[in-house]
Amino acid sequence: MMPLTEMQVRNAKAGENDKVVRLPDERGLYLEVRAGKKGQLRKGWRFRYEFQGRETMLSLGVYPDVSLKDARIRRDDTRKLIANGIDPSAARKADKTIVQANAETFEFVAREWHKSHLSRSSESHAAEILHRLERDVFPWVGSKPVRDVTAPELLMVVRRIESRGAAETARRVLQYLSRIGRYAVATGRGERDPAADLRGALPPANKKHFASLTEAKDVAALLRAIDGYQGSHIVRCALRLAPLVFVRPGELRKAEWCEFDLEGAEWRIPAARMKMKELHIVPLSRQCIEIIRELQPLTGTGQYLFPSVRSVGRPISDNTLNGALRRLGFTKEQMCAHGFRSMASTMLNEQGWNRDAIEKQLAHGERNAIRASYNFALYLPERRRMMVAWSDYLEALKAGARITPIHASA
Repeated sequence: MMPLTEMQVRNAKAGENDKVVRLPDERGLYLEVRAGKKGQLRKGWRFRYEFQGRETMLSLGVYPDVSLKDARIRRDDTRKLIANGIDPSAARKADKTIVQANAETFEFVAREWHKSHLSRSSESHAAEILHRLERDVFPWVGSKPVRDVTAPELLMVVRRIESRGAAETARRVLQYLSRIGRYAVATGRGERDPAADLRGALPPANKKHFASLTEAKDVAALLRAIDGYQGSHIVRCALRLAPLVFVRPGELRKAEWCEFDLEGAEWRIPAARMKMKELHIVPLSRQCIEIIRELQPLTGTGQYLFPSVRSVGRPISDNTLNGALRRLGFTKEQMCAHGFRSMASTMLNEQGWNRDAIEKQLAHGERNAIRASYNFALYLPERRRMMVAWSDYLEALKAGARITPIHASA
């Protein structure tokens, strides 16, 4: 009998009254054609073989996903198993058991959780979480079935992290372990969350305060020092803009030109780049626009306002601004890049601006969704006035003028 051709396989039909048709190829391989739902044909590859006196049939895939050529390769691989005294059906069952076992390991479940639950996180945040799991968790409990991982084992994991002085990382990893445990329960691969038994096992976190200058004379000295920065002009522009907009350092260094409307005096940071995953509007003062226009001839044709010197396809690193502050002579106990936010918050509150407007401009999260939407509309005009007044205040402060802060009521 002649072997099948690709055209015969493609044109094969079921028999009359939807009867199953079997078209033989060679060496036990044949194509089975049957009528499916709604008149669609189902074509599957089958391999008939004999092992230890018993005849068995094995499925080798579905056409056209598995072509005639691929089906023959699978047939030949199966015949090699038989020649070596291995029953292909038994080998396939063993493989399925291994796959099933692997799908229930802590590492497999953790990676599945990471992929499904962190899709809305920023790329850098998701990568950081996975890196922590790969470095601090998987080597110890990754290969164990997730349902067999115990609370004492997880405690040892977080204690190892804590012992190297990374207490905050240990607390964060414990949170991830609990989320993974709950996900395992929800997907039927775990019976309970063992990390839940570890509440209180780690010492409470110490409130972290970012170093910041909040006295007018100190802020004036800082602003004058920034104006005299002798390093990269791009970094100097970022330093000059930081106190005016007081966004998070990551939001500033990753600023993209497409986010700016200089005519409308607005910077709209997309939700994907914000910590609270909400669109954030930064009103731009005259001083902000002047800095940005000064930067435009240098980087305006690229993606980022502040590209890395090593690659225009990446922004400056997260250490760049802190490094520049150190070059200016400010220690890490005096001022850090994140400290511009504390500086603005403290001084604007002292000047009497609406606390809710300040919090909204700082992009601090509002837990009540209705209130958040209401505040967004209510405080934007006030935030525009505040940001203009804030820039004018800093400009006068830097110039050394003896000024009275402009209050919202003015």
